[in-house]
Amino acid sequence: MANFPIINMEKLNGEERAATMEIIKDACENWGFFELVNHGISHELMDTVEGLTKDHYKKCMEQRFKEMVATKSLDSLQTEIVDLDWESTFHIRHLPVSNISEIPDLQQDYRKAMKEFAEGLEKLAEQLLDLLCENLGLEKGYLKKAFYGSKGPTFGTKVSNYPPCPRPELIKGLRAHTDAGGIILLFQDDKVSGLQLLKDSQWIDVPPMHHSIVINLGDQLEVITNGKYKSVMHRVIVQPDGNRMSIASFYNPGSDAVIHPAPILVEKEEQSQVYPKFVFEDYMKLYAGLKFQGKEPRFEAMKAVENTVNSGPIATV
Repeated sequence: MANFPIINMEKLNGEERAATMEIIKDACENWGFFELVNHGISHELMDTVEGLTKDHYKKCMEQRFKEMVATKSLDSLQTEIVDLDWESTFHIRHLPVSNISEIPDLQQDYRKAMKEFAEGLEKLAEQLLDLLCENLGLEKGYLKKAFYGSKGPTFGTKVSNYPPCPRPELIKGLRAHTDAGGIILLFQDDKVSGLQLLKDSQWIDVPPMHHSIVINLGDQLEVITNGKYKSVMHRVIVQPDGNRMSIASFYNPGSDAVIHPAPILVEKEEQSQVYPKFVFEDYMKLYAGLKFQGKEPRFEAMKAVENTVNSGPIATV
C-alpha cells in the first residue's frame, strides 16, 4: 500500500513544483485525501485555536456530553450502536454571513482566534481549488466560479471532540460517510488518532501530524470533475483514552449554485456526462437524510430531477 500523501506546499514555489503538483494529482485521483504541511497558516495561531478549543470543551461541553451519555445509557453499552455518534460538536458559519458572534459560551479571545483561523483557511481553500484547476486543465478560477452562485460560497466549521469511550468497538465517533460539499480542511488532534479513510476496501488511518491540515474532497468535486476525482468514505473511531479534537472547515458551493460536470472535462475524456446537474441546496436536502449511505443513490436521485434545473446564477467573480 502506498504511503498516505503528504504535500509540502513550500515546494510549489521552486524547482520541485511539477513533482508536487503530480503528488496532488495522484492524491485527488486515488485517495480523495491528502495532508498539507507548510501551508501558510501560522503555527502559533493553530496552537492558540487548539488550546482554546480544548479549554472550551472542558468548561462548556464536557458535562453536557456526560449527561447525554448517561441519558442514552451509552456508558453501559452491550450491543453495537449504529444510529448514533460518540461526539460532542458545535457549528460556526463564516460565509455568506458569519454567525460567530451569536454562538453562546464562546469567549471573546476564542471568537477572535477562530475568525482569524477561518480567514486563513478560506484563502487556503481557494488556493487549493486553483491548484486543482491547473491539474485538471481548467481555467484558473473555474472551481471558485462553479461554487459561487449568486452570493458566493458557503463556508463553515464543525468543531468536534471525541471523548474517551469505554466500549470503542461498539460505537463510532462518526459513522462512515462521504462529505456532501466541496473541499474540506481539517485541523485534527496530533496526539489522539481516530480518522480513517476507505481505500481498496481497507480502512486506513489518516496520520496525525503536528500543525498539518488534512484535505479531503467532497461530492461536489466528484460531480464537477465527472468522476475524475472522487469523494471517499471516511469515519472516526473512538479510543478508550484520550480526547480527540477535530476542527473541520467546509468550503462549499453557495446554496443556489448549479453544479454539473465541467464541459471541457467531459469533452477531453471523450466520455458521456456521467453525473447530474442540480442546485446545491437540493443536494443538501437529500444528503441530510442519506448521509450515512453510499453516495451513488444520491447522484441517481438528483439525475431523476435533473430536467427541472435551470442554468442558475452566473458568477461575477
